[in-house]
Amino acid sequence: QVQLVESGGGLVQTGGSLRLTCAASGLTFGNYRLGWFRQAPGKERESVASISWSGSSYLDSVKGRFTISRDNAKNTVYLQMNSLKPEDTAVYYCAAKAVDRKSYDYWGQGTQVTVSS
Repeated sequence: QVQLVESGGGLVQTGGSLRLTCAASGLTFGNYRLGWFRQAPGKERESVASISWSGSSYLDSVKGRFTISRDNAKNTVYLQMNSLKPEDTAVYYCAAKAVDRKSYDYWGQGTQVTVSS
């Protein structure tokens, strides 16, 4: 059974930093693209960042502030978030997609990130 468990969310002031962690189990980690998504109240879910063996990609509004990384030995993906803004407030979800699939197959339960002004 595949499980993705996020941690590291919380309350931070504008300009602060947080590091989100997603621990995966039940899958061959190296065969998956890992992504971070977020959903703010009243808004659609959006892709924040993703990473695979071929590289990483970012939402334009987080480029230069957020960094996604993965540790295949630990089956873990991270999202380092710096210079946080109130508009980054959302529930952040980790997701995994087999590299030959178009959509994400597995999702975590989410972790709340709140940035106060």
